[in-house]
Amino acid sequence: MLGSADDVHHEVGRQVLSRYGQLAPHGGFPQAAVIVGSFAVDDGQWYGRHWHTTHQLAWAERGVIAVRAQGNTWVLPPTMALWIPAGVEHATGAAGAVVGRSLYCAPDRCPVDWSAPTVVGVSPLLRELIAYLADDGLPAEARERAEAVLIDQLRPVSVTTVLAPLPSDDRARRVARALRTRPSDGRTLAEWGAEVGASARTLARAFTAETGMPFGQWRTRVRLQAAMPLLAGGATVAAVAPRVGYASPSAFVAAFRRVVGVPPGVYFSP
Repeated sequence: MLGSADDVHHEVGRQVLSRYGQLAPHGGFPQAAVIVGSFAVDDGQWYGRHWHTTHQLAWAERGVIAVRAQGNTWVLPPTMALWIPAGVEHATGAAGAVVGRSLYCAPDRCPVDWSAPTVVGVSPLLRELIAYLADDGLPAEARERAEAVLIDQLRPVSVTTVLAPLPSDDRARRVARALRTRPSDGRTLAEWGAEVGASARTLARAFTAETGMPFGQWRTRVRLQAAMPLLAGGATVAAVAPRVGYASPSAFVAAFRRVVGVPPGVYFSP
């Protein structure tokens, strides 16, 4: 049994390379351009930083994945996936238990030429095509046709990353870790300062200098990150809002739209 997320990643990578070999052309049919790798990851597990010689479409069939690359963090429900170009270093983790399906695309067979990680919407058709191409027994001609339709379905969507890095200052980091554990905690920086032994001004400076955003903005992003696995699992906005620190569903929706760029109903709609 594989013991860690990194073990899972390396095993999936080995299987993908093996399956590329198994799908070599027979009778003049072209080699597969798209391979689907499936895996399960427990809550909080991460694949360490790595890169691929193939393009990757990182997608969670169930649950919510997070991807870190080029200074950004994407938090993605099953309605969204991230295109990661070949050679781009990244790390992938699970926000809640995840059943993932990554697509690995041969660069010399793929017309997509995005040079940076790009969010795409996962339509019902794209979801079915991924499941269809996961079948190792698919005839070469049928696979080639399905691959062409799948590539055509890769359409960028305009959403903003939900970035909430930890500060390096030990006292501010203690506050940040506590809020990641309990995002509904509404204490002020002055109240947190009394607990960790720092003034509100010192903590405010640390958050701004070391996370790139004021404390209030940072806390909003942590709350949204905590909300995403709940919403992806089918919880209502009304149920999620108080769990992550919002007094009303409308306040939560306004914060979500302000940060992500679309309301949760759009972000989580298939």
